[in-house]
Amino acid sequence: MLERPRLLDQIRRGLKRSRIVALIGPRQSGKTTLARQIVPNGTGNYFDLEDPTSRVLLAEPMTALQGLRGVVVIDEIQHRPDLFPVLRVLADRKPLPARFLILGSASPELLRQSSETLAGRIETIPVAGFSLDELGPRALARHWHRGGFPLSFLARTNADSFAWRQQFIQTFLERDLPQLGITIPASALLRFWTMVAHSHGGIWNAADPARSLGIGESTVRRYLDLFTGLLVVRQLQPWHENLSKRQVKAPKVYVRDSGLMHTLLGIRSERDLLSHPKSGASWEGYAVEEVLSVLEPEQAYFWATHQGAELDLLLFKDGRRLGIEIKRSDAPSITPSMRIAIADLGLDRLMVLYPGSRAYDLNSQVRVMPLSSLATGDFLSAIRKSMPRKRKRHS
Repeated sequence: MLERPRLLDQIRRGLKRSRIVALIGPRQSGKTTLARQIVPNGTGNYFDLEDPTSRVLLAEPMTALQGLRGVVVIDEIQHRPDLFPVLRVLADRKPLPARFLILGSASPELLRQSSETLAGRIETIPVAGFSLDELGPRALARHWHRGGFPLSFLARTNADSFAWRQQFIQTFLERDLPQLGITIPASALLRFWTMVAHSHGGIWNAADPARSLGIGESTVRRYLDLFTGLLVVRQLQPWHENLSKRQVKAPKVYVRDSGLMHTLLGIRSERDLLSHPKSGASWEGYAVEEVLSVLEPEQAYFWATHQGAELDLLLFKDGRRLGIEIKRSDAPSITPSMRIAIADLGLDRLMVLYPGSRAYDLNSQVRVMPLSSLATGDFLSAIRKSMPRKRKRHS
């Protein structure tokens, strides 16, 4: 088992300040392993809603939960949205005898009742698979190819990893989604998800998949929102400045786990990946996920104009605007698009991530850094040095 100290620290700090903490991430991303390091299974404070015994114990949830002390874990909470009102009552007790760590495979937006019932009481911590900073820089090529799901990354061979991801996709579509009340045929959802993989890193246009699937564009948008809510697709929204230039207003789409994206496209080996037409887009999506995991910005967007200027990531962090460009080239140089983004968006700093090993400055505002620096701490260190937090003015 690989240690995940950053996430464990987040969970422990969250449990100190919040009455309920939710670990939200796709199935098999490691949520249960993390939770069992907080509350070991078999203590009486751990309930897994896929375990028949736990389901029986929680048949009368108030009776089962109100006498418990310390941290109480409820795993796979999406199976029992009716528990949220009970948790609200238990979390409002004074003094507070227990705090709750709930684990779910769908976003709070999809489980709308949780966001409404537990507003002001719950802190959400996203849990994806292994991130590069957890694995170290030497794992970059393997991590990009296989993705971050623990059983995929740790598989003995590439063939075993690919087979695990194929099985995950099948189970996700044929079992997990129906359990959430989603009745769309698995074959239709697989075709749609594959189309998203082919659009990975591009501006989303609902017309093409709607035409291919023989459904309306509103239905396609519903499918996209569904996969986004299930945390396997990311919609990166566009940023709009008050500019005279015409700006792109549709989101970019990414399959969040690079390994799943490669499986949907039939990419079996690292050699196949490097020669595939979607290799550059895959690299971009992989870098986007790793940057967001390490930096944890308050807000994240992309920016593009119809005149051709673009920025892969516009991040708002500690009152500053940080631009991220992702280049799969040996020696990135400054481009007209970078200059336009700095001027039009008022960037405090622009960082360029690339596959190389050397960091260097292109000018006083633009620095090129290896993608592997996300795993060593050098990237975060460079951000802190170049973008000190804005001080509040005191009257």
